[in-house]
Amino acid sequence: VLVDALAFSRSWLEIEIKRNGQIYHQRYERGKTVSKLTVLGKTKATGTKVTFKPDKTIFTKTHTFAYDILAKRLRELAFLNKGLYIKLIDKRGEKEKISEFHFKGGITSFVEYLNTNKVILHNKIVYFMREKDNIVIEVALQYNDGYNENVFTFANNINTVEGGTHLSGFRSALTRALNQYAKNKKIIKDADTTGITGDDTREGLTAVISVKIPDPQFEGQTKTKLGNSEVEGLVASATLEALGTFFEETPAIANKIIDKVVLAARAREAARKARELTRRKGALDG
Repeated sequence: VLVDALAFSRSWLEIEIKRNGQIYHQRYERGKTVSKLTVLGKTKATGTKVTFKPDKTIFTKTHTFAYDILAKRLRELAFLNKGLYIKLIDKRGEKEKISEFHFKGGITSFVEYLNTNKVILHNKIVYFMREKDNIVIEVALQYNDGYNENVFTFANNINTVEGGTHLSGFRSALTRALNQYAKNKKIIKDADTTGITGDDTREGLTAVISVKIPDPQFEGQTKTKLGNSEVEGLVASATLEALGTFFEETPAIANKIIDKVVLAARAREAARKARELTRRKGALDG
C-alpha cells in the first residue's frame, strides 16, 4: 500500500497525439518514461493533447494556476498566430470559467486591443509581413494622440520584454522612413527643427513586432532579449521598404503621422532652447 501511495503521489505528464490516422499515447513521471508509445485507436483528426500535474519538488513556491496569467498568455498566442483557436476552461470553482481566444486579424487585432479606449490618429493599421533566409518578419503599428510608446516584441512567440535586434532594426528604420518622407514632401523646412529623432517617431506609437527564426539566440539575465545579429538588418530593410510603400500609397495617413512626429520634434527643440536660455541666465547672474 505504501509503494502504491508513493507512486500515485508522483507528478506526471501524459501526451496524446493524433497523427497519420492514429492516436498515440505515452506517460512520463518526473521526466522519465513510464509507458511505451502505444496506439489507442484510429482517427481522422490531427493535434496534440498534453495533460500534466506539476511536480511539487520542482515548483516549490506555488502549485496553483493563476487564471488571469494563463488567459493573458493564451490571448497573446492567439494574436501571434492568426487563425489559432484557444479555449481556456477553469473547473476549480462551483461554476466553470471559460475564455475563448480567436483573432482573424492576428497582430493587427493585437494593436487594436492595445489601443482600446485611446484616441487613434488613423483607423487603418500599418501591417506588413516579409520572409527572407527562413526568417519571417511580421509588424503592425498604429499611432494614437498620447505621448507614450507601447511596443511589444516577440521571437518564436516568446515575449522578448528586453527587446533585442528585431526592436533596434525596427526603430532605426522607422526613424529613417519618417525622415525621408518628411524631407521628400518638404514638411521639415522650419529653421527651428533640426530633424526627427527616434524619440520623436515613437510618441504615441503602438506596435507589435513578431519574428520567427530557425535558431533564436536569447540574451540577458532572464533570456528575454533577442541576440541574432542578422535579424536587425532584415527587420530594418523590410520595415523601410514597407513603410516607404505605405506612405506613398496612403498619403493622408502618412501626413497625420508626420504632423504628430514633427510636433514632437518642435516641442523637443523648444524645450532644448528653453534649457539653454535658463543656463545662460544662470551663468550671467553668477
